[in-house]
Amino acid sequence: MATLTKFRLTIVFVIIGLVISGVTAFPLLWELNILASLFTGGAENLDPASYSGITHWILKVREGLEVTYAAYPFIAYGTDWLAFGYIVIALFFILPYRDPVRYRGVLTIGVIACLLVVPLALICGPIRGIPFYWQLIDSSFGIVCVFPLLYAIKLTRRMEAVQ
Repeated sequence: MATLTKFRLTIVFVIIGLVISGVTAFPLLWELNILASLFTGGAENLDPASYSGITHWILKVREGLEVTYAAYPFIAYGTDWLAFGYIVIALFFILPYRDPVRYRGVLTIGVIACLLVVPLALICGPIRGIPFYWQLIDSSFGIVCVFPLLYAIKLTRRMEAVQ
């Protein structure tokens, strides 16, 4: 497979990951209702105090969103903007997709952003009362995404050497 094709497939993977991450920020309560059903086996009792571990956390977040959205539906607007932000970030990767060598800097910024996800989660998570295991889940996007971006940078160096 040609280097450019490998590069573009890698970038498409990153773009799709960002878009999916963004789109999933829109229906948070719906998603948490699905998770609650899965983690409780469809039980009618969704009181977080009745559960422990990740099930407790999912139910607590679901309850928080349910109560907040009922009283203050405009709060969801914040996560709408979060979703939009992910989609906008994905658009920036179209530049290196089209011209990998010229826009390699976008990839470098992407790597830096991925690496900064971890300290953000580990610093802000405890301040906001987020369980450590959930901070690791939040960090996973940056950890997973950094590898294809580093690979894409490696491929751009190969393409630059050929030019």
